[in-house]
Amino acid sequence: MIHLEGATLIQLSNEIENDVIGPSTKDYEKVFYNPAMSGSRTRSVMLMKHIIESGYLGKSEIYAIDGLAASGLRARRWLNELPKKLVNRLRVTICDMNENSIERAMENHQKFPPKNGGGVLNGKQGDLRSAILDQGWHWVDVDPFGSPMPFLDTAIQSLAKKAILEISATDTAALAGSSKTALMRRYGARINPDNLAHDSGLRVLMACVARTAAKHDRFAEPILSVWDSHHLRLSVKVRKSVEKANQLEKMLGWRIAGPNKKEVMDSMQEGLTPTSSTESLPMHCFLPLSYPVNREDRRVSGPLWIGPLGDSKVMASFTEEEVTSMCTTEYEPKNPMNWGERDFELERRKIVRSIKNIRNESEVVTGEFLILTDDLASWRNVGSPPSPVKMIEIINEKGFKAGLSHYPKPSFRTNAPWDVIVESLDLTQPPM
Repeated sequence: MIHLEGATLIQLSNEIENDVIGPSTKDYEKVFYNPAMSGSRTRSVMLMKHIIESGYLGKSEIYAIDGLAASGLRARRWLNELPKKLVNRLRVTICDMNENSIERAMENHQKFPPKNGGGVLNGKQGDLRSAILDQGWHWVDVDPFGSPMPFLDTAIQSLAKKAILEISATDTAALAGSSKTALMRRYGARINPDNLAHDSGLRVLMACVARTAAKHDRFAEPILSVWDSHHLRLSVKVRKSVEKANQLEKMLGWRIAGPNKKEVMDSMQEGLTPTSSTESLPMHCFLPLSYPVNREDRRVSGPLWIGPLGDSKVMASFTEEEVTSMCTTEYEPKNPMNWGERDFELERRKIVRSIKNIRNESEVVTGEFLILTDDLASWRNVGSPPSPVKMIEIINEKGFKAGLSHYPKPSFRTNAPWDVIVESLDLTQPPM
């Protein structure tokens, strides 16, 4: 069977698990292809284009490795969907323990070569933790079954002086706080399993990345973070900087659910919550790592990253026009998948959906509040949840910034003080 993902073809066989959503149980005799990771691969293509064009990785060859490659489709999409002038700079390696994965990926690469004819793809069979240390990599992708923690230290050591690290975590039961023992064992943290648990999970994962980078005199900063279906995904800039690594503690702290008045005022004093009246208290607030918290308190999540989880310039580049141009193809009556016109349209919609609201959130990614509107209505005990769009409109009219979030629940992000959010909520409610 021939399948199209984005603008890239892949031939699947009976050995490939093409109907699995989520990590599954790995069978090393099979080649694993997970359609649920399509959005992750699309965002990786978009991100690579922006980073290379920004000049962050210099002007010469770029060495990239898809570290747990499985079907190898992520690397093949880089080479097929990026513009030719960027592809010509790429030296891409796919690595996997499964020899069949490497063979099948290379067969697909030869059968369906990059449309621009450029780029270099090499295969390497073996354990990423040893295979990656033979050179400095500019781009490392770690997409494992379960937790990325076993690979994190080696991946960071393998990076060039300036590099991008992308990591996925499918152990969401741990990172969302439902499996507390696994969370503490792997990440050394606790998470309140409320509706912001996946955001807290991303922040815990980012804290682990940043601490590991600092051990090697490197500074890590997130440029894109996504909770998508069954996995969490971080894309991080990592660069050599002892000075920045020494400032790591300023970026770590705690998230408190249902904070009391003292906690809110202390958060305001630290600049982690916008100054506001304390007549009504927010649903959550951040506190610095040095703040004395009771780790047994169920309201407390952390230690976690308390800074922004994205870069506004990077996120602003995720436009519908760009992703459609790069990562989709037009309908052709004679195509190797035997797809109809509607199949092509459904694939286009899926590709566009994978970047939904990332651009919208770019201008407010530094906003202190991520507000889930269902939770807001419940917290304030009002009749019905407000429309996120309406809340954004009102808050912007009041002179603050707000934008739809790509968090997959009705939500928005804002830098407005809590009393302005409450006033805006009241304006959305029908008159008594």
